[in-house]
Amino acid sequence: MNTEEFADRVFRSALGAIEILSIHLGDRLGWYRALAARGPATPAELTARAGGHERYAREWLEQQAACGILTVGGDGRFALPAGAAEVLTDESSLAYLAPLARMLAGAAVQTPALLEAYRDGGGVAWEVFGPDVRESQAEMNRPWFEHALPGALAGVTDLDAALRRPGARVADVGCGGGWSSIALARAYPEAVVEGVDVDAPSIELAARNAKEAGAEVAFHHGDATLLGEDGYDAIFAFECLHDMSRPVETLTAIRRAIRPGGAVVVMDEAAADSFTAPADDTERLLYGFSLLICLPDGMAHQPSAGTGTVMRPDTLRRYAVEAGFRGIEVLPIEDFGFWRFYRLLT
Repeated sequence: MNTEEFADRVFRSALGAIEILSIHLGDRLGWYRALAARGPATPAELTARAGGHERYAREWLEQQAACGILTVGGDGRFALPAGAAEVLTDESSLAYLAPLARMLAGAAVQTPALLEAYRDGGGVAWEVFGPDVRESQAEMNRPWFEHALPGALAGVTDLDAALRRPGARVADVGCGGGWSSIALARAYPEAVVEGVDVDAPSIELAARNAKEAGAEVAFHHGDATLLGEDGYDAIFAFECLHDMSRPVETLTAIRRAIRPGGAVVVMDEAAADSFTAPADDTERLLYGFSLLICLPDGMAHQPSAGTGTVMRPDTLRRYAVEAGFRGIEVLPIEDFGFWRFYRLLT
C-alpha cells in the first residue's frame, strides 16, 4: 500500500468514526425512533416529537442525509429507510447495532485512562467504563439471547435434555444485564436459573430486566465461588471469560460447582485458531474491542492473565486443563453472531 492509498484509508476511517458518533447522538437523543415511529420530519417537527434544539437537529439531519443514512424528500422532510430503521431502532432484531455505536462512544470517553494504562501496565475497570459500555453490551447481546439461544441449545440434544429435567439447577456466571439468564429461564421453565456477576450495577440491571420480562431468575452479586460444590446440573459463561483477570480461578470454581455428569458451556468470541495478518473483518473487530475495553478491563485487577477479547481455542483449552477439566470441544452451534460455543469436558 503506497502513501496515497494509506492516506485514503485513514480518511475513510475518519468518515466511519464520524458516522458512528453521529449514530450515537441520534440514538441517545431518540431521533431515530421518532423518525421510525412517526415518519419523515423537518428539524422543527423532529424536535417537537423527541426534544432537542432545532439548529442542532438541522445539522444532524443534513449530515445523516449527506452520508446516506437518511433520505430527504422534495418537501424538505427527512426519512429513515426501513432497513436503517431495523438496524438502529428494532431492539428485537439480530441486526440491531445502535448499541455498538454507544459502546464505542463510551470507550472513547476513557481515552485518557486508556493512555495511562497502556503506559504503565494498569487497566480501566468495568465500573469505570460506566453505563454506556455496560448497558450497550447487554442491549447488543439481548436479541441473540432472546431469539437465537433457545434454538441453538435445543440443537445440542444431550444438553437440551439435561436442561429440561424438572428442577435442574442452572448457573449463568458473568451474567451482565441478565438477558442470557432470562433466555434460559424462558426456554427451560422447569429449571432453576441463577445469575452471578461481580459488577453490582449489572446485577441491579439484570434484576430489573428479569422483573420487566416476567422471568424467574435469582441474581447474586459475586464471583463463581458463590456457587459452592456439586450443586448445579449446568453452568454457562456467556461472553465473559476473556474479560476476567483470573479465568483459571473462575473455571476451577465452576468445576467444583458442577455435579458429576453436568454440563459446563462457555460462549466466547469466535476468534481464529491462530494469529494471521492481515486478518478478516471479524478478527479486526475483536481486536478493536480488546484494545479499547476488554483487555484494559482484565488488566485492571492484578495479577491478571491479560487475555483480551481474542481468546483463541488453544488459550481456552489451556485455562480449562489448568482448572482441572480434561479439555474442550466445540459445540455444533453455527451462525450465532461473532460467538462460538465450547463444552468443557469434566
